[in-house]
Amino acid sequence: MKYRNQLIHFLFNWTQTKYTRFKKKKPWGISTSNLLDMPKNSFGYRLGDFLQINNFELLPKVERHDAYHVLCGYSTNVEDEIALQYVCFGNGKRSPYLVGVLLIGTILLPEYLNYYRESFKVGKQANPFHHYDFKTLLHANFNTLRSSIFSDKLLTRIKELQKTNTYNNKTTQLWNRKEVK
Repeated sequence: MKYRNQLIHFLFNWTQTKYTRFKKKKPWGISTSNLLDMPKNSFGYRLGDFLQINNFELLPKVERHDAYHVLCGYSTNVEDEIALQYVCFGNGKRSPYLVGVLLIGTILLPEYLNYYRESFKVGKQANPFHHYDFKTLLHANFNTLRSSIFSDKLLTRIKELQKTNTYNNKTTQLWNRKEVK
């Protein structure tokens, strides 16, 4: 499994540089410190917190991917990256890159097939969010935004999935911590 994870990680990194080079979207131009200056109950602050905990900066032109992590509570480990793509696919997102991740990830990590299937169901049952302009939502209240997408039942299901399938998950810990009002 170690070598399969390393292969997927390599493919993510390699394809990401190619994908962002050809993507026509304009970068947000926002740093982690900019996000952490936002109100603590905002989506932007939570995004900044996620980036800081994982020692990341937003990747230009694909910033929405990290927004998905924060909203859905999936970590950045390989199996969670693939499961997050299943959530997005279930929610209606379609792109050649996403389909490639689903195919390669499922073939290389078939032991997570049930996790992927359940993540797909979560995305299917959630209100559509894959098309949001997340940059315009950075000042929105995180809890309000998240609850407009996921019902209480789905939030509970996501927490169960994370507990069952994710180990040492900083993102889940961030997502489940005591809410800031």
